Amino acid sequence: MPFPVLGSNSAVAAGYEIDNSLRFNDDDSARLSRSQTNGNQDKWTWSVWVKRGNISSDQCFFATTNGSTTSFDFKFKSSDAIEIYNYFGGGFDSQLITNRLFRDPSAWYHIVLVYDSGNATESDRIQIYINGVEETSFSTTNYPSLNADSDLNVSGSTLDIGRQANGSQFFDGYMSDVYLIDGQALAPTEFGETNDNGVWIPKAYDGSYGTNGFFLEFKNSGALGTDTSGNGNNFTPTNLTATDQTTDTPTNNFMTMNPLATGSRATFSEGNIKTTLNLQGSVPYGQVEFGTFAVNKGKWYYEVFIVENGAGGQVAIGWNEKWESNTYTNGHNNLGSNGNAWYGDDGNIKIGSATTQSTGVDTFADTDIIGCAIDLDNNKVYWHKNGNYQDDPTPSPASNNGRALSSSYNGYWTPWVSKDSDNASHNPTINWNFGNPINTPSSGNADANGYGNFEYAVPSGYYALCTKNLAEYG
Repeated sequence: MPFPVLGSNSAVAAGYEIDNSLRFNDDDSARLSRSQTNGNQDKWTWSVWVKRGNISSDQCFFATTNGSTTSFDFKFKSSDAIEIYNYFGGGFDSQLITNRLFRDPSAWYHIVLVYDSGNATESDRIQIYINGVEETSFSTTNYPSLNADSDLNVSGSTLDIGRQANGSQFFDGYMSDVYLIDGQALAPTEFGETNDNGVWIPKAYDGSYGTNGFFLEFKNSGALGTDTSGNGNNFTPTNLTATDQTTDTPTNNFMTMNPLATGSRATFSEGNIKTTLNLQGSVPYGQVEFGTFAVNKGKWYYEVFIVENGAGGQVAIGWNEKWESNTYTNGHNNLGSNGNAWYGDDGNIKIGSATTQSTGVDTFADTDIIGCAIDLDNNKVYWHKNGNYQDDPTPSPASNNGRALSSSYNGYWTPWVSKDSDNASHNPTINWNFGNPINTPSSGNADANGYGNFEYAVPSGYYALCTKNLAEYG
């Protein structure tokens, strides 16, 4: 079942904190690039934290090329295995492909690659570590010969982060704390450690970097390729803007939507916070059914920006009870069955199979922002349109006067969108804001803990859907 209640690295103890990540959207051909200078081609270490967006396509973390037939590629394959290869003159000088697949879009993976062709032990000339553990099972195994040069740290060769250097295989998702250490073969414990709960978490690197080494923290939204190692090995961003700088990091993992749980009924982009429904069936409908985690207590808030409602039918935005004893709740696809609570663009609010509420409820359309709040301690749910809370009587969260959820609902709740229509071409697109928006809020409101970036004020006592809040209230 592709639905974790929490992603990996979800709630970590206080210590080293990562403030920012960079969101790559493969549809934008986004990447960071720099021309290399000569360094150590035989020994180096690469470390990166990665959270996947789209899956099951060829996507490079980094790659090099001299513009002809030489390259070094480190990537997710379309099978979701990890592949590393050094390519020279029409053939593979070295190549490894993992048997293990990496398909969890809720988790931050720490990936360390060590290249050390001078090592006397052949199998130690390329080493891959995931969350501190070495990968040892490969479907393809071809280690470099003794002292074989890589295409990294070669003058005249281009290093790209986020795409294959020939201009394809763009990465989709998030990267954080990106290191290159030139001239050293380092253990993953230089960059991470296991906390008291047995979770692999980041730690600060305090060693040297070498000639071509760098550290990308993505702290400067106006210069996203800034190297903060002190070396000044800066990168040039292409098709990356300030809105791609996020606070979704390995030390505070924000919810996104989950492409594994939707099948073909939606397409995902922008790090899984932009979705377009693909209506299907004899009575066309489509839904995005899961966030990457769910909640069964506490008070939570998110927003959506309506990019396009799509003609006809009804768009419904709200919450769905999705997880109960490892089964789906009845009616999870149906606008009127138990298991969902929604606000429709035609001016209706409905809680499960209860009577539809339309009095005092506004319609909504393109460019409107819908706020969604749920109080699972008192079983109440609320919506606003552009800051104006809906329903009659006024159900602002401060009044504790929202629509009541059935007391029989005792599972986990997750954000949800659905549409029913008479035409399969009526596909809506929305941008989800769980605190890491792709639309720049004009006002910028955080929750009481300082997390998230919302257009409208987060109700008092309600929180953004991120793992630091879940650890405290979830």
